Parts: sequence; structure tokens; C-alpha cells
Amino acid sequence: MALAPSALLSPRSRKVAALGVALGVALAATVTLGGVAAGSAAAASDAAPQRASVTGSASFELPYWPDKDVRSFAFDAHAKPYSRPLAGLPSGLPTDAEGTVKVSHYVAALGKTFTAEGKVDCLVTGPGVASLTAVMTKVSQGGPEEWVGKRLGFSVLDGGKEKAGHKSKDRVGFSWAAVNVLRDGDKGAKEPVSSDVGTCMASAPYAPVTKGGYTVRHAELPPFPKS
Repeated sequence: MALAPSALLSPRSRKVAALGVALGVALAATVTLGGVAAGSAAAASDAAPQRASVTGSASFELPYWPDKDVRSFAFDAHAKPYSRPLAGLPSGLPTDAEGTVKVSHYVAALGKTFTAEGKVDCLVTGPGVASLTAVMTKVSQGGPEEWVGKRLGFSVLDGGKEKAGHKSKDRVGFSWAAVNVLRDGDKGAKEPVSSDVGTCMASAPYAPVTKGGYTVRHAELPPFPKS
């Protein structure tokens, strides 16, 4: 009768062999469990919901209004879906967001800088582009006081990483001035009047960035929560 290999060993050798087998099994189990844990962590990371965002600060020029003024926007906007309940829509919207917007305008003719700040309430993105809105909360002295409590819209084009010696390809747009004026609805108004801005409403990003830049992190809008 053929003997098992372990039967040919001395008692001491059999103990050593048994210990080796036990250690091998334990090591294999550790490697397997480690692999499962690593795989689970990677899967969890992949499954983690990505949130859209727009960050950065830049100055820009108005192609239709050349002057020596310095205008700039600073964005720190982050998607926070379904966080702003509405009447008839208690879950909120997939475009709900949070963060801040800061506006700065140096008026060369006056030698003064006017600033304003607002709280972001909506953000929607596509690859390299975004539109967002913010309800303005603060305006510096001498600035447009009528902005306080008003929603303004902004758009951003992230043209990619800037190359040394090359002009930025980023652009911005906004919802007031020449792009949001009542036409047929003014009914005899003596001067142009800006219409109201809904959440995430903004023009195309038409103003070229001259200094600084923006980063748009795109994420698909998440589905509505199941009732």
C-alpha cells in the first residue's frame, strides 16, 4: 500500500510539515481576504457618487465693450442634489447646489472697485462647461444695491490646462447687461430692464478670460429618489 508523503516523515518532520501547511492555508486565506477587501474598497470607491463642481477665479474682457475696467468672478460651487425642498417637490432637484460666488469690478474711470457676493443654489455641468446661479447676499457701498436678494446666472467654459505663453481658452458668461433685457415685454419701458433669472439659467460663456482660470468637474445628474 502506498503511503502518503507525510507518513514517510519522522514525528518531528510531520509536525513541521503540518505547521507549514497550516501557515500556508492561513497565508492563502489572508491573501484571498486581502484581495476581496481591496476589491471591495475599489468597488466602493467606484460606486461613490461623484459631485459636479466649479472652482477658480479669473478676470475677463467684454468683446463688445472694450475698456480699461477689470472684471472678475470667483466660483466655489459644488453640487448637492436634492437638498433644497420646494413646494410640491419636497425632494428638491438634481441640480441643487451650494457654495459661493464673488463678483469684483474695478471701474477705471472712478478708480474704485465694487464687489458683491452670493450663495449658490443651482449647478449643472457638461464636459468642460457649467451654468450656475446664486442669490446675492452682499454688495459693497456704491455697488448695485438692487442685486441683494436677486438671483444671478453665470456660465463657465473650462478650456483646459493653460500652456505657458498661451492665452487662456476659458470663458465666462452672465445673465445681466446685454444678454438679459426685456424686448417685446417691456411695453413702453423708457430704458432696458433685466428679466428674472430662474435656477441654473445663464447665457453661453462669451467673455474670454484674460487672467486666472476655472476648473469644471462634470458629473451626471443623479436620478430622482425613489418614493
